[in-house]
Amino acid sequence: MISFENTENAFKAKSNTELKRSYWLFKLIGNPLLVNMGAALGPLSLKIGFKGLIKNTIFKQFVGGENINDCGHAITQLSKYNIGTILDYSVEGKESEKDFDNCLEETLTTIKKAKGDKNIPFCVFKVTGLARFDLLVKVSDGTSLSDEEKTEWKRVENRVAQICEAAAQANQALFIDAEESWIQPAIDLLANKNMAKHNKEKVIVYNTYQLYRHDRLNYLKETHKEAIQSGFKVGAKLVRGAYMEKERKRAEEMKYPSPIQVTKQNSDKDYNDALTFCIENINDMAICAGTHNENSSLHLAKLMDQKKIATNDERIYFSQLYGMSDHISYNLSLNNYNVAKYVPYGPVNEVLPYLIRRAQENTSVKGQTGRELNLILKEKKRRGI
Repeated sequence: MISFENTENAFKAKSNTELKRSYWLFKLIGNPLLVNMGAALGPLSLKIGFKGLIKNTIFKQFVGGENINDCGHAITQLSKYNIGTILDYSVEGKESEKDFDNCLEETLTTIKKAKGDKNIPFCVFKVTGLARFDLLVKVSDGTSLSDEEKTEWKRVENRVAQICEAAAQANQALFIDAEESWIQPAIDLLANKNMAKHNKEKVIVYNTYQLYRHDRLNYLKETHKEAIQSGFKVGAKLVRGAYMEKERKRAEEMKYPSPIQVTKQNSDKDYNDALTFCIENINDMAICAGTHNENSSLHLAKLMDQKKIATNDERIYFSQLYGMSDHISYNLSLNNYNVAKYVPYGPVNEVLPYLIRRAQENTSVKGQTGRELNLILKEKKRRGI
């Protein structure tokens, strides 16, 4: 069975200089005080001239480049080890129609770039890149929309439909990312509508299921039941989730039950149960296991072995973020499993919220930074550097 302890495989693509840079970066972001200071001072540091420092450190570790063409180096390097690229335009928090249309065009550009390129198996977008957040809240709540808001929502539906149609025409798989629980119903609505349209023969459109929520395993099963009845296949990207602190804080402030699992063990159980459910129903589905968890990755590999499913079956992918968990990505790929890395891109100042989230994630997720550091130290020792 596959092992994730082989650091020679894990860091095969890194030069000694790159390995040392990663070591110092993870050392720094393992310090919560520094991360919190960076989150507070990040925008200011760009204004006073620290863009070069950010670009050559945390940006270089976690981001493919400032534009889609800059990502060429990351795509080529990953492809040498049979790891695919998921191009992710990571500009967030915009609120104008012009910004939404820009995001639409950029997402369509990623689909054009990916078309026919086996090294870019997926494209991805966030609905908040195409829609005003407060509108998504209203649609999710079932609040009555004004005539103006109904017209605005129609524009959102059209943007999402245009992206999904372009993906279908290009035969290009497409992820719709999950976001905060209080706007997720609107996202689910858009995802299910487009899955029903485009996933008749094979999976083109994927919704994302956050298993750190206690209700999402059931929702995945309900979606599958609906798909069987309506004659389409489910695209399921399975993740744990990225908004835990925000979710709990809002639930506490607004005095409603938190959607987050009570314990990490519950989240891990639901994640692995979701993998099991998907593999048991793989003829009706395609899945991408977006996880930095070794046990979940091994669980999926064992399920595939038990069901006599080929390691490179095109319906099953593993995925990790660019710059993280290379010990999982590279060891899986070298054992002939399908692997793709999320490679975000965008101008340094626009991608800063993404970078801050990555730093905070590495600090807050128990053992994440320590695991990365220990593996890097092990490889440094092996190389004698």
